[in-house]
Formats: sequence, structure tokens, C-alpha cells
Amino acid sequence: MVLTDFKDFPRYGRLLGVDWGSVRVGLAVSSPEWDFVFPREIVRGDNSKEQIKNLIESENIVGIVLGLPLYSDGTDSGTTKKVREFAENLAKEVSVPIIFTEENLTSVEASERIKNKKENLDSESAAVILENAIAMIKRKQNV
Repeated sequence: MVLTDFKDFPRYGRLLGVDWGSVRVGLAVSSPEWDFVFPREIVRGDNSKEQIKNLIESENIVGIVLGLPLYSDGTDSGTTKKVREFAENLAKEVSVPIIFTEENLTSVEASERIKNKKENLDSESAAVILENAIAMIKRKQNV
């Protein structure tokens, strides 16, 4: 199921961060306590759903955070519709909740972290997406 807010999203357990692209999909997995986020190997777009399903099973994933590419004013970008379709299709095949989080500037931050090593950019971007979502959830828990 695709959630609209973090209210019903898991508060513990391994999470999967996804930076979707039509050619490459970056992935990152959190530790169960959300203390650490680990980039994983990128997967190819045409086989990404199967590989994500396998990762959910092998890593005991309890929720998916999917980066949503929006323009800086918050409106949908050209890729936004494709990401939403990907999430809807994935939700039909997995039993864990999926939630979107804005991914603005995650590639910039990821690029700075890895010193422009382009081959790791997508998974490092997924790590940034996941770290940002975890920070947001933790802030809301402390309110």
C-alpha cells in the first residue's frame, strides 16, 4: 500500500530507500534501529521490481521510502508520474508500506559525499533519501 503520510509507517525495523530512475534504481537499507544507512548495488530499471522484492525478503524490510522528484516549488516534474506509477505497481506485489519523500537536492548531496564517482550516485542518493525520511520520522516522534 502507498501511504500519504508517516502516521501509519513503521517506527522500527529495516527500511529500504529507493531512488528510482528509468535506467538505474539506487537502493539503500537502514539498520533495524535506524542508526545507520547502507547504500546497496544499483539495479537496472527493467528488472528492478523483482530485485526489490528479493531485497525485501532477504533483508527483512518493513517499509519503503521512495524519493519523489518534484520541482523546487513543490509541483510535479516530468518524472513524478512515472515514480508514482512505479510505486503503485510495486505496492501490488509487496506487503510492506511505501511512502514518498521529496528528493530535491539529494543527488547534489550524494555527489558531494562520494566525490563525483558517478557509478555510486544512485545508491548514495537513495541513502540520502532514506536518512532524510528517518530524521523526519524521529522529529515527529519527539513532538
